[in-house]
Amino acid sequence: MKIRSKEGPLLAPLPTVMVSCGTMEESNIITIAWSGIINSNPPMTYVSVQRSRHSHDIIAERGEFVINLTTTELAKAMDFCGVRSGRDIDKFEAAHLTREAADEVSAPMIAESPVNLECKVTEVKSFPSHDMFIAEIVAVHIDDKYVSDRGAYDYGSMDLVAFSHGKYYRLHSKELGFFGYSVMKPKTAKKRRKALKK
Repeated sequence: MKIRSKEGPLLAPLPTVMVSCGTMEESNIITIAWSGIINSNPPMTYVSVQRSRHSHDIIAERGEFVINLTTTELAKAMDFCGVRSGRDIDKFEAAHLTREAADEVSAPMIAESPVNLECKVTEVKSFPSHDMFIAEIVAVHIDDKYVSDRGAYDYGSMDLVAFSHGKYYRLHSKELGFFGYSVMKPKTAKKRRKALKK
C-alpha cells in the first residue's frame, strides 16, 4: 500500500555534480543535484541554481560553466563545496582540488573528476526558487583509464555518486543491462556484452 506524500522534489536518484565557474584565476565550485540532459543533438544540459548562491552570479555574468562528475573518493570535497560559500574561501584550495584548463570555456575543470563537460549558456529560465541555466555541451573530457581500446566508456567502474532526498549514494554496482537488452536475442546480447568488456 502506498501513502500520499506532500508535494516536493522527490525525483531520485539525481546526479550529484560539482559545477566549476569563473576563470582559472578567480573560480568557484558549487555542488548541484538538479542537473540533467535535455537534448541530444546538439547536446544540451542544465543546472538549476538558487539566486542567493555565489556561483549564480558568476554563471549569469560569464555564461559558461563546467559540470564535473563526482566519485566516492570526491564525496567529501563535493559535500564541502555544497555547504561552504565561495564568497569566503577558495574552494579549490580548501577542498584540495586541482584546476585544469578547459578547451572551450574560461572556467576551470576539476582534474580529479573522471568526466568534465564544458558548457555554454544559451538560455536562462527563472522560477520562484531557482534559475535554470540551459547550456550546450561544447566539449567533453574523460579520463582515459575509463575508455576501452574500442572507445567504450566504462561508467560502471567510476564509482559515481548520486543524491536522493538529502543523502549521497554510491552508483558502483554490477550492470543490470544495456539499452535494448530486453528485446535482444540472448545470443546477440551475450556477444555484445563480451565485445563491450574488451
